[in-house]
Amino acid sequence: MSDLSHSSGASHGWLASLRQTFRLLMQDSFAASGLIILGMFIVLAIVAPIFAPYDPYEVMMTEAGRLNRLSPPTLAHPFGTTAYGNDVLSQFMHGARVAMIVGLVAALAVGLVSTVVGIVAGYFGGWIDDILMRLTDVALSIPTLPFAIVAVSLLGPSLQNIILVISVLFWRNGARIIRSAVLTERERVYVRWARAAGASHAHVIFHHILPNTIRVVFLWITMSVAFAILTEASLSFLGLGDPSVISWGQMLNTAFSSGSLRTAWWWVVPPCLALTLLVSSLYLIGRGYEEQTNPRLRRV
Repeated sequence: MSDLSHSSGASHGWLASLRQTFRLLMQDSFAASGLIILGMFIVLAIVAPIFAPYDPYEVMMTEAGRLNRLSPPTLAHPFGTTAYGNDVLSQFMHGARVAMIVGLVAALAVGLVSTVVGIVAGYFGGWIDDILMRLTDVALSIPTLPFAIVAVSLLGPSLQNIILVISVLFWRNGARIIRSAVLTERERVYVRWARAAGASHAHVIFHHILPNTIRVVFLWITMSVAFAILTEASLSFLGLGDPSVISWGQMLNTAFSSGSLRTAWWWVVPPCLALTLLVSSLYLIGRGYEEQTNPRLRRV
């Protein structure tokens, strides 16, 4: 009986599953808090070019005509200035744009590759599964950060290359996780009945398999956003970020290279705190959603 009801729910398609996903998120206090924090950063990224008080590369000068370097927070510069006279608040706001662009675009790319590989391998099985999983095993043997450093160094430091490297690196675990969920779903009674009724592979995948594995896909995409943001920040801190844009990792790299990492707290704390809050919000979203969809994890 549960399989029959599951089948009728699956027939509404994956779009209905996505709507249900967001309804579940709003029912959990942890996930709702994470969504609010994430929403604040998204809004900050959108309005940064409009509301940032200065150009992130503009050099601030004092009334005496000197470089306004390493100035603590003031009314004119609420987050202070850098060692090169740049406004920290403006750089911080523009850095949010880079974090959101890299996080969302890379996570969508990772989610797409992981989902395609996981569903194809799990659904068709046989030699297709063997080939895809052996490729996944090879990919899993590649060390993440050393490979990212070498790849970005060879390709050149740009947002496009960083997103490409992240997409190449982080699909591996997701493919195995989604494949495991597909292996369970393909043995359901309603899937067997759909096959017996002559349904095409595409119909079974999009109307039965995908809607019922969307929870796993959503969780993996959520975690991929955090992985992508942290990877970009790590590469930028190591000096491999896109030099044409300001990112939080690049702010920390500049503070470190100027010798101000320990003294100019107003320069270091904002990007560190933002990275912590942003990654934590994604964890809260994933944790809350998993708790809502898994009865064994629900709080009594």
